[in-house]
Amino acid sequence: MMKKITTGIVAHVDAGKTTLSEALLYRAGNIRNLGRVDNGDAFLDTQQLEKKRGITIFSHEAKLTTDDAEITLLDTPGHVDFAFQTEEVLSVLDYAILVISATDGVTSYAKTLWNLLEKNHVPVFIFVNKIDIPGTNKGQVLTDIQKSLSENCLDFSQEDQTFYENVASADDQLLEKYLNGEEIMNSDIQNLIVQRKIYPVYFGSALKLTGITEFLAGFDKWTKEKEYSPDFSARCFKISHDKNGERLSWIKILGGKLQAKTELAGEKINQLREYNGEKFTTVVKVNAGEIVAATGLTKTYPGQGFGATDAKEASLKPVLTYKLNPLDEDIHACLMALKTLGDENPQLHVTWSEHLQELRVQVMGKIQLEILKQLLQERFTLTVDFEQGSILYKETIAQPVEGVGHFEPLRHYAEVHLLLEPGPRNSGVVFENNCSLEVLTQNWQHQIMTALKSKEHLGVLLGTPITDVKITLLGGKGSIVHSVGGDFREATYRAVRQGLMELKEQDQLILLEPWYDFRLEVSQEHVGRALNDIQRMSGQFNSPENKGDRTIIEGSAPVSEMQDYAAQVRGYTHGDGIFECVVKGYLPCHNAQEIIEQKNYDPVSDLENTPNSVFCSHGAGHTVTWDKVPETAHYPYTYPLK
Repeated sequence: MMKKITTGIVAHVDAGKTTLSEALLYRAGNIRNLGRVDNGDAFLDTQQLEKKRGITIFSHEAKLTTDDAEITLLDTPGHVDFAFQTEEVLSVLDYAILVISATDGVTSYAKTLWNLLEKNHVPVFIFVNKIDIPGTNKGQVLTDIQKSLSENCLDFSQEDQTFYENVASADDQLLEKYLNGEEIMNSDIQNLIVQRKIYPVYFGSALKLTGITEFLAGFDKWTKEKEYSPDFSARCFKISHDKNGERLSWIKILGGKLQAKTELAGEKINQLREYNGEKFTTVVKVNAGEIVAATGLTKTYPGQGFGATDAKEASLKPVLTYKLNPLDEDIHACLMALKTLGDENPQLHVTWSEHLQELRVQVMGKIQLEILKQLLQERFTLTVDFEQGSILYKETIAQPVEGVGHFEPLRHYAEVHLLLEPGPRNSGVVFENNCSLEVLTQNWQHQIMTALKSKEHLGVLLGTPITDVKITLLGGKGSIVHSVGGDFREATYRAVRQGLMELKEQDQLILLEPWYDFRLEVSQEHVGRALNDIQRMSGQFNSPENKGDRTIIEGSAPVSEMQDYAAQVRGYTHGDGIFECVVKGYLPCHNAQEIIEQKNYDPVSDLENTPNSVFCSHGAGHTVTWDKVPETAHYPYTYPLK
């Protein structure tokens, strides 16, 4: 019985990822002709845009058969601006193949990918590409990989005595077995790879097909099929549309089986398709371990879990927002097109303001914006532009507070008490319920927790989303006679905002901005200019490292200062400097006061997100401002205000 393996190829742009995919398919006998990215005839780069630019933008699927395995191969984007699509694919992989270019070594983005693989617990094989290029040194590249990624990235190209010693050293029990003279079995090594205790490294040249046969044989030998539960579970990892505009939900079956014409998440599946490049065959059912594209589903989204599988929250999120300039196009046609693209990639966060007649999108960087323009042109024949974006700021809190919301217009009643506490950096917003059933019934508690999770809560400094906050339901009050559907929702939203206003009053709110981790390589004559630039941009950097006549500077800086720096580097180094950056996450804003004054946001005037409450007296509802709520509240405070 052939084992079924899903693997994905991930890499920094230009490391040779798609070339390796083609080489593997060719060597395994699954394609007859070897395509090339630079010729625009690569088997997996099917979109016109990809052929034009010579880069992979979308993730693609191909089938590959070896002596022992049926392998589903997912090629992924290599540019940092499309990292969110790569992250979605990682959630369904059994193994990943990380391609490192021997000429570039371990780049910042390769480290980002490594961290994502770790977060998703994906076992990794490493293929060092372009080892044939003069000046590359196998030993040096391996040392760089072991230093930058893990010391347990081991050379698997020769299975000699040293190989078995290195493998055994990665695990105490195996080392004991080895020292006692017992044989190390293939299954022992397979288990260490699955447990991410060792990472096999192979060397070759995808373009010249060297090392490909050895890599395929090694992948065949050292992988093993997952064991799946008989209970149905699955994950959607991609949404796309075929040439006829049919919506496809790409799903990996993680347990049990899935059949056509059955229901999934309340919608009927029409067709199940198995793709190989652009071609597909329809199937009646798919089993655990297989990937399928389903038609007929309209509400699915990337990261969604079915059955016993939870939804997966993306960790890479856009940090820039741009406004669409429709030029001569109909703004509503642009909105419909962007909604389709936003369906495929929810991270675009397409927003339409009827009041301003404005369309906005969120992106990772300039390349993604260029691709977006070209997609609108090629798929929807819309010629548009995007105007200078602004930074997506976030807000967090510096100390705990109890927030209270009360909603009591005539014949309504709800009061909610929430504890807001600072969370770890880049942890998002998490919710907990610490309320007794004697205080609020199960139904009321459910309404409050649902309300908390159903809204993006905005801060009171700029009106931007809050993050790194834990919100716990402490208690509250309802009325069997007067509490109706939306009352607890209203009280919940007000409680969050009221707590934030208390903290604003005490100067205990922090404005956060996105930061980049960057790597800058310049000739020595440009080092002075580079270091001055980084300091001017409020950046931080490690000691510069010399590499021949080149200098490498690594550090971090605010996105607001550094977002256009690549063009400056190209300018002052006359195209010779190399600059790359990846989003590090959110850190305190370097010029918070200036930004707050610029925005001049008034949280009390933001009526959709009011911090004020509504109380009832003399038979009528009236507004009580946020600062007077504590003395008017009906339910006692758990943490009285100081």
